Amino acid sequence: MDLDGGNRRVFNRLGGSSAAVPDSSKNQKVCYHWRAGKCSRFPCPFLHRELPHPSGPAAATANGSGAPKRFADDSGFSGPALRRGPNFNNNHNNSWGRMGANKVVRKTEKVCNYWVQGNCNYGDKCRFLHSWSLGECFTLLNHLDGHQKVVTGIALPAGMDKLYTGSKDETVRAWDTNTGQCMGVINLGGEVGCMISEGPWLFVGIPNVVKAWNTQTNQELSLSGPVGQVYTMVVGNDLLFAGTQDGTILAWKFNAVTNNFEPAASLKGHTLAVVSLVVGANRLYSGSMDHSIKAWSLETLQCLQTLTEHTNVVMSLLCWEQFLLSCSLDQTIKVWVATESGNLEVTYTHKEEHGLLNLRGMPDLESKPVLMCSCNDNSVRLYDLPSFSEKGKIFAKQEIRAIEVGPGGLFFTGDGTGFRVWKWSEAVPKP
Repeated sequence: MDLDGGNRRVFNRLGGSSAAVPDSSKNQKVCYHWRAGKCSRFPCPFLHRELPHPSGPAAATANGSGAPKRFADDSGFSGPALRRGPNFNNNHNNSWGRMGANKVVRKTEKVCNYWVQGNCNYGDKCRFLHSWSLGECFTLLNHLDGHQKVVTGIALPAGMDKLYTGSKDETVRAWDTNTGQCMGVINLGGEVGCMISEGPWLFVGIPNVVKAWNTQTNQELSLSGPVGQVYTMVVGNDLLFAGTQDGTILAWKFNAVTNNFEPAASLKGHTLAVVSLVVGANRLYSGSMDHSIKAWSLETLQCLQTLTEHTNVVMSLLCWEQFLLSCSLDQTIKVWVATESGNLEVTYTHKEEHGLLNLRGMPDLESKPVLMCSCNDNSVRLYDLPSFSEKGKIFAKQEIRAIEVGPGGLFFTGDGTGFRVWKWSEAVPKP
């Protein structure tokens, strides 16, 4: 897949070793103003670089048993490892957030408004960002526009050389992945609440219906039953699940004889709209505007547990290894693990400054798991797992409501101006 639209080098933070304070000096201190990106003293009596991390026995003492271990560097998100059994285990919960405080200190984390308008006179000396991202391990390949409102879904059906985007502007657009050109626009007559692909099928959720297209045969189906907007969909155990505005989760099963999707179940229990669904460990998890998460058996479709630790809308859910991750407008990401009884409990809570909208996970070029979470301050945070150490940030003019993972280290973010194509790259060696 080639979506190269001219690589743009990401911003590298300023600051090298400080000549004003020799390394051999006692009581070394890092300049507070430099950390905030606004030191104007030259020469400055304090360091314009971070102190090295402790190593050897001292580091082991500080961290208890050394750096936190990763659970499985070769594992993916929502992958086969999740389906090893119905229960999780609680062997690794002590590693969560162990290095979360070691945030990378960079230039003022705000995009320069004058740079966006193309008339910043400060150039490299500007204390604000002249880039849509912070981080040395991923690059922006292309920015494709065309939608008039926020992009709410991005999908790449299997075996296709096309990428599809859905938007609140009531359209779905098809894009050629080789040229980046828009190949067609489908007007749906209703806002796209979500969009997913499974095999050759493309599913689009709009008010009161799910549209299904077979991208190989061009067969088009309309799945009726939803009441109100369809906010989220997922496939599990050969069933298509859709979370709807009235709080119901509907399920359909494909009938090869009739070549159609037939209603299979209606799961009720949430009191407000269901806005997030994920499948893992033989369970379906649903997040709702009623602030709760419900765990359902994929075999019996019965509710097994209701989780009520969030205090606002549960916007997104993600399964990784034996853990369930959830994010909410309450400004937290919660990591859940099961006890011996099988019930889920919070093992770690990560706090953000803004409400959280979406979670996605993928491995970087070193096959290490990275969590991407979009916030309602028009940004995406990238974190190493399980440490929650900051890896980078992505910025946009409007809210980023859609994040999707592609092949070959590609990933996509969609906002109100269109969608961007990103790719993991080798980290720049530090001097």
